[in-house]
Amino acid sequence: MVIGIATAKVTTTLAKDQLQEIPALVKAGQAAKISAFVKHALGVALNDAAGWREMLAEALQQTGGPLTGKERDWADSILSPPRRAHARKRKAA
Repeated sequence: MVIGIATAKVTTTLAKDQLQEIPALVKAGQAAKISAFVKHALGVALNDAAGWREMLAEALQQTGGPLTGKERDWADSILSPPRRAHARKRKAA
């Protein structure tokens, strides 16, 4: 038993299909509770991100150090999803 772990509630928005799948997994006995499933999924994602950071740091060390600003801008343009312009809705007069 772990004592003293701080927790906090958060609100997030999920796609409807994702939200429908989680209770189905709980009902099928593949997850204890919705919150347990989300905590596990977040842990997996954070562990994955840490692994990618470690791999990138090692690759950069082997190839000459940190990215220059120009290299970072290029990588961001390739790896980042395109930004969607938010259309402003006008109120009827």
